[in-house]
Amino acid sequence: MSDGVEGNEERRRTGDAAGPEPQGVPEPRPGEPEPAAQPEPATLVKAGTAGRTEARAGAKTDEPATGEADDAAPAAPDASGTPADAPPDSTDTPDDPEAPDEAGDGLRYERLPDAPPPILDGVRARPPAPPGLATLVAAAVTALLSGLLLGDGLAVNALILALPLAAAAWFAARQAGRRPRRSSLCWGAGGLALLAVPVWSDAEWPTLLAVLAAAGLGALALHGCRKWSGVLLAPLGPVLAVRRALVWGWRGARERTAGGEKDLGPLLRSVLVAVVLLVVFGGLFAAADRAFADLLGSLVPDVDGGSGVPWRLFLAVLGLAAALAVAHTAAAPTRWDGLGPGPGRPRGRVEWALPLVLLDLLFAAFVAVQAAVLLRGEDVVRASNGLTYSEYAREGFWQLLFATVLTLAVISVAVRVAPRSGPRDLLLVRAVLGTLCLLTLVVVASAVRRMDLYMGEYGLTRLRLSVVAMELWLGAVVLLILAAGVFGARLLPRAVLASGAVAVLAFGLASPDKLIAESNLDAHRDGRTLDLRYLAGLSADAVPALDRLDEPLRSCALRSIAVPDAPWYATSLSQARAHDILTARPVRNHPCRDLLTDDISPSVR
Repeated sequence: MSDGVEGNEERRRTGDAAGPEPQGVPEPRPGEPEPAAQPEPATLVKAGTAGRTEARAGAKTDEPATGEADDAAPAAPDASGTPADAPPDSTDTPDDPEAPDEAGDGLRYERLPDAPPPILDGVRARPPAPPGLATLVAAAVTALLSGLLLGDGLAVNALILALPLAAAAWFAARQAGRRPRRSSLCWGAGGLALLAVPVWSDAEWPTLLAVLAAAGLGALALHGCRKWSGVLLAPLGPVLAVRRALVWGWRGARERTAGGEKDLGPLLRSVLVAVVLLVVFGGLFAAADRAFADLLGSLVPDVDGGSGVPWRLFLAVLGLAAALAVAHTAAAPTRWDGLGPGPGRPRGRVEWALPLVLLDLLFAAFVAVQAAVLLRGEDVVRASNGLTYSEYAREGFWQLLFATVLTLAVISVAVRVAPRSGPRDLLLVRAVLGTLCLLTLVVVASAVRRMDLYMGEYGLTRLRLSVVAMELWLGAVVLLILAAGVFGARLLPRAVLASGAVAVLAFGLASPDKLIAESNLDAHRDGRTLDLRYLAGLSADAVPALDRLDEPLRSCALRSIAVPDAPWYATSLSQARAHDILTARPVRNHPCRDLLTDDISPSVR
């Protein structure tokens, strides 16, 4: 091998152009096409006979040869795997793992597989152009409103913040040449409608559910996804785009402040002058008239309030990052639909149908037993199980809820591997899965009936009401699957998501805490005990119902319900109604310790 290196060096010194290149790549012959560009050199590992491995990098083709050969450390191979100091016709190639080099050190080379590309490279769009002036202004307005309005609670301020956020997405999409689809506009309108729940209700649990659902619909509006993978993964788009969005926004701001036709400097100077004028003259007018000062104080947020300036600055930065992430996603959305799994391998008719037919028979047997028990009433339950009707209803509800969810999972897997070689297979799939869906609807009805019996005995709670609403929505999903089996499944993912959004909106606007309070008071009138301690832990939504109690129960129930004196943008309609009720009829100072620790019988009234 050293002779070859010396021969190559001698030819380079004498200027012999016909000699081989030091990297072992021959020159193309006249008339032949240029060789294709070599790929990136793969990682080569030199493994010893004792199992040792040493990483070796590919040779650099742009470094000139030094003419020095080292037998103890042979030159690194080039991109094709040939050692750099070997002649073109050398058979000493490291691609053969069993061929040691001539140094006799017993080492062999192994080519490691190339690293797979990142999973999102195939579905991620190209980086968009820097944001325009309108997008930057909308993001700045979102940041300003976030710092001013979000520190005191969540009510109408959520809807106010959504408007500049949607404007930033709209301007960014138009600049990138994307025209919104009608479905995207519908998803966006649905997200804004869900933000009416915090405007209406004071309860935290339906408000949180509505805000999360609104974020999901907004993400779907940005991406325009249609498949299951897109519907489920779309909320990740703005989250994963935060880092790129901040860099993208910084580039746009630098371009707009560097001068030119769309310079941002004049606008910033104009805004600064306007703020100074409003502060100066607003302060003078407030000092001159007390009524105007009160009006100004109710409209302008208290920046020096209990939340503190650092917290509001953090909220402003968070709002800016969210606005830029939403705008970046609208300009260059990730194509999540491309990550969906393909159709599964179809199974044979017997292999596919036998488990499902047996499952249908099991469902049919359960439905027959349920019909006999629920229709014949409490005497049958007591005779067979020794349980009361309400205990029997509570005992099986959770199992039926889990069975409903598991049935939906079975149907989704069965559809992917269903036989589809002809019309007979289609008829078989519709018959078997359609029967399973119909029997599942009966199971859903049985679960809802069980919980209804239990709530009739012990009253409503947040957990009981939530699981009943969940079971009813699962029944609606089963109906949508039945419709997809008849009319096609192209719209099924979006239909399921739309049904969930409608359910969340209806659940929030129904004021669950108010329903719970009214149900317990009606049961108390009929002679059942009243769990006053539980009712005292409800939100301001329950104040109008609890106001109907007699003293001292009324004051004891309402004393623990907090109705904060929040600004107008952080006050829901339920809080405003509760504040008016408690102002007109203040809570009295009754001793409530005994009343809050025991259930109240009707005789107390």
